[in-house]
Amino acid sequence: MTTRAAREPVRPVWDGVSRGSEVVALAAALTLTAATVEITLGGHLRLFFDVCFVLVCVAAAMLVRPRDFFTVGVLPPLLMLGTMLLVALNGPGIVAGRHDGLVQAVVTGLARHSLALFLGYAACLATLVLRKRADRY
Repeated sequence: MTTRAAREPVRPVWDGVSRGSEVVALAAALTLTAATVEITLGGHLRLFFDVCFVLVCVAAAMLVRPRDFFTVGVLPPLLMLGTMLLVALNGPGIVAGRHDGLVQAVVTGLARHSLALFLGYAACLATLVLRKRADRY
């Protein structure tokens, strides 16, 4: 007698076997790590953070299991907002002017990294759509 697990083929991890909550935690950790590295080395968030953010969004879309697509589908804007909020709490001068308030620093940070947010969100959604279509066949 074989078990169900023995009959099913092993799926690679990038084929989406992780729960949404696990993927969200991993994405947040990776994004905050990239922000920390960039701030430590350069004092500001620049291209390295933007590239890492886009890659994290794509990786999240690849890792999540199909029934948690919604969780990852709404993740990029929330992830960017949370990152900008934490960075602005640490020091508004990192993402905005030195004397800006918290809200203004968060909005400025979102505006300065809007291209990365757009590309990360678009790549995440496109990856989810392609995975959804691939599951049909």
